[in-house]
Amino acid sequence: MTSARPWVLHVDLDQFIAAVEVLRRPELAGKPLIVGGRGDPTERAVVSTASYEARAFGVGSGMPLRIAARKAPDAVILPVDAPAYLAASREVMATLRAQPDAVVQVLGWDEAFVGVTTDDPEGYARGIRSAVLERTRLHCSIGIGDTLVRAKNATDFGKPRGVFRLTAENWLEVMGHRPTRELWGVGSKISKRLSTLGIDTVHQLAHADADALAAEFGPKMGPWYRQLGRGDGSATVDDTPRVARGHGRETTFQVDLTDRADIERAARELIAQVLEDVAAEGRPVVGVGLKVRYAPFLTKTFAHKVAETFDREVVAAEIMRLVARTPPDRPIRLLGVRAEMAMPDDARDGHTPTRSGW
Repeated sequence: MTSARPWVLHVDLDQFIAAVEVLRRPELAGKPLIVGGRGDPTERAVVSTASYEARAFGVGSGMPLRIAARKAPDAVILPVDAPAYLAASREVMATLRAQPDAVVQVLGWDEAFVGVTTDDPEGYARGIRSAVLERTRLHCSIGIGDTLVRAKNATDFGKPRGVFRLTAENWLEVMGHRPTRELWGVGSKISKRLSTLGIDTVHQLAHADADALAAEFGPKMGPWYRQLGRGDGSATVDDTPRVARGHGRETTFQVDLTDRADIERAARELIAQVLEDVAAEGRPVVGVGLKVRYAPFLTKTFAHKVAETFDREVVAAEIMRLVARTPPDRPIRLLGVRAEMAMPDDARDGHTPTRSGW
C-alpha cells in the first residue's frame, strides 16, 4: 500500500469566463463565444476569453476584438462582467477550502494551488472536480505535481476536464522535447533570448551551462531558469493572504489622443482612481509608473522610485512628471498609471496590515 505524502495540485477552471456566461445563457452552449471589452468589436478592446469553439478559429486571449470578430464571424461577442466572474470565483475557492486538509493558494479568478497529503492524489483531484462541478456547475482541470512548477505545467495535459501527473520521474520524458516557452514563467521574449544561447527545448534548458545563463540573465534569474527547465523548486503551497505591491489603472481610447491637454486630463483621471485604490491599503507610495501605447501599437513604460509618502499631491505630481516625458507629437491609444507601495513587515507573517491615514 502506498503511504501518504505531500502533493501539489493545480486547479484550473476550463474556459472560466466563457463558462460563467454559458451558465447564464444556456443557449450559447456549443457556440463560438468571445468575451471582451463592452462586447462591441468596432471599439478598441481585447479578448478576455474565448470558448473552445471560438479558439478553433484562432481566437485567443489578448487578441484585438475586431480581429477576433473577423476570425470567427459567427461568434457571439459579450461584454466583460467582472462582478459575475468574481462571484463565481469565490464559490470555487470556497469549495477548494472545504476539501479535507486542503491548503489553498489562490492565483487568480480561475486557478489555485491546493496542497494536500494523500496516498491517492488522482482520487483526491477527482473529488475536487466533482465538488466544484456540484457546487458551481463549472468544470476544471487539475495538474498533480511534486513541485508547484510541475503541477502548474501538468494542468495543460489534463485539459479539458481531466487530471494529469508530472513528477521528477516523468518530467523530462513529457516536457523535455517541448519548446521552452511552454514552461510556466518563460514567455516568448525569454524563450527568444534562450534561443540565442542555443537553448530551444526544456531538455536543453535543464542541462544548460549555469554560467552562460547567469551571464545572460543575471546571477539570480539565470539559475532560476535552469531550475524551471528541471521542474524543480518549491513544493510548499502558501495560503498567506496576498498583499498587493501596488495598484494600477489603464484605459484604451476609442480615438487616439493627440492634444497635450487631453492626455494630461486622462492621466489625472486615472491617477485619481489609483490614489483611491492605494488609500484603501493604508501604506505609503514608494514608486510610480506610466504605461503608454502609441498608435498603431507600440507600448512604452516609464517608472521611478519616490521617497516614501502618503501625500496624494506628491504622488500625482510624480506621475505627471512621467507623462511629461511622452513625445508631444505621437498619438496615444492607451494610458496606464501605477503606484507601488511599501510592503508591510507583518504581511510576510500573514497578518492584515495596519491602516494609517492617507
